[in-house]
Amino acid sequence: MGKLSQTGHDLYTGRRSIDFVGHRALWYTISGLLVVACLLVIFIKGLNFGIEFTGGTQYRLSDLTSSQATQETADELRDAVGESGIPGTENPNVTTTGDDGLIIQVEDLTLAQSAQLTNVVTDIVPVEPDQVSQDEIGASWGREVAERALIGVAVFLVLVALFIGIYFREWKMSVAALVALFHDVVITIGVYSLSGFSVTPAAVTGVLAILGFSLYDTVVVFDKIRENTAEMRKTKLSYAQSANLAVNQTLVRSINTSIVALIPLAAILYVSAIMLGASSLKDLALAQFVGMAAGIFSSVLIAPRLLVHLKSNETEVVQAERRAKAAARRAVDPYADVPAAHADDTPATARADRDEDLAVEVEYEEERSPRTPPAAGRGRIAPPAHGPVEESGAAGRPQPSRKPRSKRGK
Repeated sequence: MGKLSQTGHDLYTGRRSIDFVGHRALWYTISGLLVVACLLVIFIKGLNFGIEFTGGTQYRLSDLTSSQATQETADELRDAVGESGIPGTENPNVTTTGDDGLIIQVEDLTLAQSAQLTNVVTDIVPVEPDQVSQDEIGASWGREVAERALIGVAVFLVLVALFIGIYFREWKMSVAALVALFHDVVITIGVYSLSGFSVTPAAVTGVLAILGFSLYDTVVVFDKIRENTAEMRKTKLSYAQSANLAVNQTLVRSINTSIVALIPLAAILYVSAIMLGASSLKDLALAQFVGMAAGIFSSVLIAPRLLVHLKSNETEVVQAERRAKAAARRAVDPYADVPAAHADDTPATARADRDEDLAVEVEYEEERSPRTPPAAGRGRIAPPAHGPVEESGAAGRPQPSRKPRSKRGK
């Protein structure tokens, strides 16, 4: 624990640093490949929408005994209905309701298919015909949920862009945060499509929940970047170095927050998918687990890197970069900025860049310690002459003339 605490302290103070902002091509390539792969999965495999969105048939078994209305019976029914070979029952949703009921939801069935399904159910749970009721589920409710979710996401994104732009007074931070948010949502939907889980209202709720988590982590990192770059002229760090320091300073916090959030979600996902088979829980847990994991990646590696890229051409950022380079050269070699005897032999562009960097460094040093005029009577200021001064050919400058001692004072 002591080593971990020391590592966190070293990351915060800058004594130890992980280059998150650098290696732009590497992180952009990894993120781009992930997004493209998820988009391909979504377009090729598609999403398995539940009957709440597509419509279907619901069978309700009521007035069961306590030994029949159990999760074990629901799992047995799910396996039997899924393996019955009846079209439209490949992915049934079977859940308990209350203490004496079971609900089976499948796609739309014909009368003959419905009779076959009833026979399968009665083979597993011996019930009277009047204990099995059949209802049709329309898709209008699912479409309404989807439309309201899309409207909510659109309003959320607009408000987020306005909030970040007003709070940070920087529209480029809004762009970077929205790109990171898009990255998280695409990866979450892609993994969900790959898993084959049904898209239910619970899954939609999980996707909406990860928007807030991902944005929260990104805003914390951006706030630290703003704090570190508020007075770049007083530091020797470039904008990229200050941003990377901010990511390192918030890294421990991001890891701790993520572990606290991901462990219970992983437990819910395991229990619901492996032990209980409760679809509503596993849909919600999978969406939130994948979304939060993607949010950690984007808030640490994507959003800060993209922000530095967007601000790389600003005048203040360019000058800070030159000051940082000049300070790094001086730290390695104190005489690195002194022109060499063969400076005229260097290319014109190299001399121009060197002179510009030197000018920026001189301006920076003068701002830190302004020069004061030399005190009178010191340094190279000559005192007033006490006698006549004449030109001296040997010295090449005026010198006091000397007279023989016999003629002095006459």
